[in-house]
Amino acid sequence: MLNHGVIAYPTEAVFGLGCAPYDEVAVRKLLALKQRDAAKGLILIAANYSQLLDYVDDRKIGQDVRFKVLSHWPGHTTLVLPARDDVPKFLRGEHDTIAVRVTAFEPARQLCKTLGTALVSTSANLSGKAPCTTADEVRQQFSDQVAWVMDAPVGGATTPSTIINPLTNKVLR
Repeated sequence: MLNHGVIAYPTEAVFGLGCAPYDEVAVRKLLALKQRDAAKGLILIAANYSQLLDYVDDRKIGQDVRFKVLSHWPGHTTLVLPARDDVPKFLRGEHDTIAVRVTAFEPARQLCKTLGTALVSTSANLSGKAPCTTADEVRQQFSDQVAWVMDAPVGGATTPSTIINPLTNKVLR
């Protein structure tokens, strides 16, 4: 992730494109590469909940729902949680929430642990195209536009992560 780089790595179902969430240059590069509207916001993945505390306003998660929220992780479920006030729009889009996941998929967990940070995680594909499921597909679709590709297989999931807002019980995907 040196030089504001975008990386590609396997997730539970598809390859993800990612970068350091605090690196605005890299995030904007990723959005342009993917041809994604910044207003939609992005998902962050992490090895553990503590890697998300710079982005999630944990104070707004009441004790009455905390167990329900945290019981989804680690796992293949992305949660829409209140964003801290200082989370930039280039991450959360037009929302006052942020989509986050503590992944159970070991290659992605190890990547977050090694880098010491949560990662932006969006499917490795151009908007409207099918997501890449192999490192070779990522290289073919993005060639030298990605700084590094983790050469490992995706997990066994057949669908992208479920996205829910556990505070409203609304399923978004």
